[in-house]
Amino acid sequence: MPEPQNDPATDDSERGAPVPTGGPPAPTRLWLVGRGAWALVGIAAVLALLGYIASALTIVIIPVILALFPATLLAPVADRLRGLGLPSAAAALLSLVLGLVVFFGVLAGAVALVVAQLPDLLDSASEGVGQIGGWLEDDPLGVGVEGFSDLMTFAQEQLGEAGDLAGKASTAAGLAFEVVAGLLLMFVVLFFYLKDGRRLRDAIVTTVPEARQPIVREGLDRSWGTLSSYVQGQLLVAFFDAVLIGIGLLILGVPLALPLSILVLFGGLFPIVGAVASGALAVLVALADGGLTTGLIVLGIVLLVQQIEGNILEPLILGRTIHLHPIVVLTAIAAGASVLGILGAFLAVPVAAITALVIDLIRGRGDDPVDAEEASADAKAAAS
Repeated sequence: MPEPQNDPATDDSERGAPVPTGGPPAPTRLWLVGRGAWALVGIAAVLALLGYIASALTIVIIPVILALFPATLLAPVADRLRGLGLPSAAAALLSLVLGLVVFFGVLAGAVALVVAQLPDLLDSASEGVGQIGGWLEDDPLGVGVEGFSDLMTFAQEQLGEAGDLAGKASTAAGLAFEVVAGLLLMFVVLFFYLKDGRRLRDAIVTTVPEARQPIVREGLDRSWGTLSSYVQGQLLVAFFDAVLIGIGLLILGVPLALPLSILVLFGGLFPIVGAVASGALAVLVALADGGLTTGLIVLGIVLLVQQIEGNILEPLILGRTIHLHPIVVLTAIAAGASVLGILGAFLAVPVAAITALVIDLIRGRGDDPVDAEEASADAKAAAS
């Protein structure tokens, strides 16, 4: 009896050899790496295009983004007014007006205190200026500067020629127009944030597939909460700056200690420039009133407070408030300042916190992760 012939395919499968299926060949590792590289190139191109568009529309984008920060403070006020029975438009307008009244009221009070003490300040300013002039006559910096006239000449040499004054005036006028237009747009956008915030959120949610809408809605809500926490933390840091510098000014007997503390409080809301400007003003007032020694002491106090703020208070308070490690906070501020300057330093920490939150939510490691498909099925069942 003849022996049965072995099937080659069966024999190969029993030996563990791959069985040809007749389909397309499996992609090689090199092909997968190439596809990933081209995907990265495409993503980079899209990001570059978005960056170009954003840079061309900064006069629109910046006010829209900046309006979010006061909105986090005024939104609870608008909600409370709506709870009292006011229409949404009236509640939003009234909360916006109240915010402006508080801001400009505090600012006007500080200006009134400055005006009240201005005569005494001007009387002591000449003595402080004379002390600076006498100090400069000894050329302590070793740059050939002896007196204020040489100082002005040296500054002009370092800054270069004045250039085309007409061109500079035109540039300044254009910048002033952009600032005014940006402020007006920010107030209009802020009003609509307060009036239709939830409707705007829901409109954004509807732009994604229905299965993803629950997780997008939760991401937006958590991002709003993170931004609110950041603004409150930044206010707390600015308050510490104002208190510490104000105590130093009071101990030294520097006039205008209260209005200077208020200016430090406002300046602390704007990283780098605000702190430097308000601190420099405090040093100038101390210099005019108490002379060079008092001015140098106030300068040391300001620098010490800024170091405490930048290395201890800001990372500690903001890190706990928005759940970021202090190293991440410091790195984000430095990176944002190097990329976008003042605006980048102002936006870096909330952007980093929101980015971390979104990544955590997408990867399912949030505090209360949402199963999008299950939530969508529940929504459909409830609708039916």
